[in-house]
Amino acid sequence: MSLKKINTVLAAAFVLFILWFGSEFILRPETVAPGFGLPSWPSGDGGGFLIVKGTRDVVMALVLGFLLVAGHRRALGGAMLVEALAAYGDMANVLAHHGSVATALGVHGLTATLMVVNGLLILRETRKAAAAPVTRGAPQPA
Repeated sequence: MSLKKINTVLAAAFVLFILWFGSEFILRPETVAPGFGLPSWPSGDGGGFLIVKGTRDVVMALVLGFLLVAGHRRALGGAMLVEALAAYGDMANVLAHHGSVATALGVHGLTATLMVVNGLLILRETRKAAAAPVTRGAPQPA
């Protein structure tokens, strides 16, 4: 299997996972929030922030999905690197609020790191294509 196919399968898996997870936070935050890793449920009107998290995840998945479907592979690789920061931020949030270390590292940290690896692999895959000169007009003689 080629590097491009592996990268595509991994990127598609990230898109689907992030889309599913975000949708769950929008539709059923009370069932998925305990698995986020924070030690307590938001009090008062704080539950609305769970929907904000879900909306963020859905938008992130749609951006990656659009870049994947449109074939903008270098932009996809770069976007994966940038979006991994959100998962690292979630990890830091859980750790800063004395949440589950296992969830912080095993879910958020691992997800972020795998996104970084996938993003770097996509950028490596597209490196040669980006370095090739673009010629316009009639072909030049060899």
